[in-house]
Amino acid sequence: MTARALIVVDVQNDFCEGGALAVDGGAAVAAAINTFVDSHEYDAVAATRDYHIDPGAHFSENPDYVDTWPVHCVVGTSGADFHPAFDASIAGSAVFSKGAYSAAYSGFEGFSEDGTTLEQWLRAHDITDVDVIGIATDHCVRATALDAVRAGFATTVLLPLTAGVATTTIEAALTQMREHGVQLSGRDEHAPSSGVDISDVGIH
Repeated sequence: MTARALIVVDVQNDFCEGGALAVDGGAAVAAAINTFVDSHEYDAVAATRDYHIDPGAHFSENPDYVDTWPVHCVVGTSGADFHPAFDASIAGSAVFSKGAYSAAYSGFEGFSEDGTTLEQWLRAHDITDVDVIGIATDHCVRATALDAVRAGFATTVLLPLTAGVATTTIEAALTQMREHGVQLSGRDEHAPSSGVDISDVGIH
């Protein structure tokens, strides 16, 4: 029997326009998610967030934007909060925080308040399939989707509900995900995430 969960990745202020690591289209993704969830049926919904305290070399005054980054999503700052257009109550208590003391891109590196991992939570809900959306296509969405496949979940990334950083890295991420068995759904797979049209999203 198939049971499907939606994983909403890092829809936070610092990753949307005006934030420390703003991604074009992030706010549009945030605004579209709840409408999408209202019109699609899922057995469970989870959200992940960067939640840094002291992630060491992940932060840098001279970031290379590959392994090191400007300060972002620090616990206790507004940048770490979910974007106001995204009503995170759709995930209830299933919020998984990652990266307190290290770099963490995948939602599978996160923990809920009671210490449960995302994989443990999905197993507890008998989930077989996951759809992944959020920010950024070429970083945390990619890492979360790849870990979902490695964990044995049938995994789809809903591209219209993602926002990516740059065309080159988006294309590389899509190629990597496809090669590892992630299904890509909606719009031109190689187009940068610039707009949101939830009518393009198919649930398989």
